[in-house]
Amino acid sequence: MKLNPVCRQIYLIGRSAMAKAGKAIILYMTASVITLISPVSMATEKVMNDAAQKIITGMDHSASADYYEDIARQMMAKIREQKALREQYLNKSYLYGRQAQDLQAQTYARERQYEKLAKVNSEKAALHRQMALRGEEDRNINYLEK
Repeated sequence: MKLNPVCRQIYLIGRSAMAKAGKAIILYMTASVITLISPVSMATEKVMNDAAQKIITGMDHSASADYYEDIARQMMAKIREQKALREQYLNKSYLYGRQAQDLQAQTYARERQYEKLAKVNSEKAALHRQMALRGEEDRNINYLEK
């Protein structure tokens, strides 16, 4: 059976976002049933395509926010590791000889780099959360208007 372009698009996009694709799968199934029952007009196809795009976009933003939050958490863990390492270099500098100050400076530089990365990723996560919520509100408003 050959899928119409809308169903195919929903299927391909839904496959990449399978973890949060419950709504997309329902939309795909609905589109398939409509395709089997009656021929889909161009206007209906456009409406379904727009609805599918909004659902997929919201899920993508939510997944992107989760991704960036995970990276930010990983950076915070690395910052804690670097701080512990720097404390060790500071408290036990006699073990490292002349290299103690260099090691302290290097770990401090990595700490700052990880802090910058954590901040950037947290900001990206917040932005994607905001876009996902905005998309959710738009869908709710569109649903209520109909």
